[in-house]
Amino acid sequence: MHGVNLGTLLRTCDAVGACMAVPRLPWVPAALQTGNTLRQPSCVHWVKGPVRWLRDQRESSDIVGVELTDESIRLASLPPARRRTVVVLGHERTGIPPEATELLDVAVEIPMVGTGVSLNVAVAGSLVAYKLAGLV
Repeated sequence: MHGVNLGTLLRTCDAVGACMAVPRLPWVPAALQTGNTLRQPSCVHWVKGPVRWLRDQRESSDIVGVELTDESIRLASLPPARRRTVVVLGHERTGIPPEATELLDVAVEIPMVGTGVSLNVAVAGSLVAYKLAGLV
């Protein structure tokens, strides 16, 4: 929803040794620069057709979505990644589209005790990335 989130997530990907896959949309290049303070080029994969790309990743990767579903596990229960893992983040208001949710191996929820119903997408993605990297 806010372009600055992509730059923030790009910094997190760098911090945990991950790459970022983003759709080829006109606003994305500028959004990746906003909030990105890295001095060196980052690992970015440009994806045409995100759902098709995600479907193609299933054979070689675990697919983890940050989404509230009936089967979601708590972030604390998510083990560190043991093989290539793709983390799927949805829109802050509408979440992960149903056609992508069907492709998840596991959905993760981040518990909240306040009055909000969700975290900022860059914060949520960062928490999951650090947990999968085994850094927290």
